[in-house]
Amino acid sequence: MSDHKRKDVSRRIAKIYGHVHGIAEMLDEERPYSEIVHQISAVRASLESVTQVIVDDLVEDCVGKAAAKKPVAGSLEELQHVMAEIR
Repeated sequence: MSDHKRKDVSRRIAKIYGHVHGIAEMLDEERPYSEIVHQISAVRASLESVTQVIVDDLVEDCVGKAAAKKPVAGSLEELQHVMAEIR
């Protein structure tokens, strides 16, 4: 993963971690189901967003290697694996 994307992903994961911790606190506080589900939905959206950042970076890596006529087989296999995980 490129350095600038790694920092972005790390920042996003830290926010998601905090959000999940907040949901655990909401459970302890016996907050309404609707509030808890709303926060869980927000976490899911955040996870999907960070996944997209990672996939985009991997695609950029594959395209960059192909443009530079470097071997892309390993990157393409990783991309295929990642896409299978998403499905």
